[in-house]
Amino acid sequence: MDKKVALVTGAGQGIGAAIAKRLSKDGFSVALVGRHLDKVEEIAKEIQSDNGDAIAIKADVANRDEVFAAVEKAAKHFGDFNVIVNNAGIAPTTPIQTVTPEVLEQAEKINVGGTIWGIQAAAKKFKELGHSGKIINASSQAGMTGNENLTVYGSTKFAIRGITETTAKELADDGITVNAYCPGIVVTPMMNDIAQNVADEAAGTIPDGYEFKANESMALSGHYVPDDDQSLDEFQHHAFEKIRSIVKKNHCDGAFNLVIQTQIDGDSSKMFIFAYFDMVNSVK
Repeated sequence: MDKKVALVTGAGQGIGAAIAKRLSKDGFSVALVGRHLDKVEEIAKEIQSDNGDAIAIKADVANRDEVFAAVEKAAKHFGDFNVIVNNAGIAPTTPIQTVTPEVLEQAEKINVGGTIWGIQAAAKKFKELGHSGKIINASSQAGMTGNENLTVYGSTKFAIRGITETTAKELADDGITVNAYCPGIVVTPMMNDIAQNVADEAAGTIPDGYEFKANESMALSGHYVPDDDQSLDEFQHHAFEKIRSIVKKNHCDGAFNLVIQTQIDGDSSKMFIFAYFDMVNSVK
């Protein structure tokens, strides 16, 4: 087959939608998975209108059976399966005294459970098809260092880093690589919700046109938007120089943590695309 096949969870908005679109531009057939079918259908139509090959699949990643069914449907539809991006997640704002069993359970089921089910389903399908594959998990800057008011979210993202490193070692002999990306601040609906919730806790508000700023220690900064070709090309040039130096030092487990913090104009509703494409590039 000329085209490789990728499945992206949480593909109805934000980073997941941006990754799905970028995968399509890179020549992949893409299965977009989300709890809300109308959202993933909308993104799939955008990809199709740009001459891409995409399908929308309704599934809740907290449900193991639904994740396995989504992978099976994608493989059956496209005739192959090569990459999964376990991107779906939620980010409850939880100062330690506000954590409840219900909030903890929901975040664990979606963020941690969804990642594990995705790894299981993808690895099973790769083995059935008799070839290697790529598994890419969404951790976070909040999975690298503690952030106030994100006790539950942060704990799930730290867990995903551990899951990534462990399963990378387990699956290495099968030619399956497992990696994680750790985004910094990205202007997405989820990030907007976090910012507003934190402000609400402080009895404040987030004004229209607010601005996210990364500090001086950020790994990469700049004003990059994914639908601006010149800006994206510029980002790729600078990001690849940093990322490739890490990728080349990978051990056999194939696991590494990539943190990219960025600076985005507050009056821009655009999202930031991450350099996940180095992780899937060798599949092509």
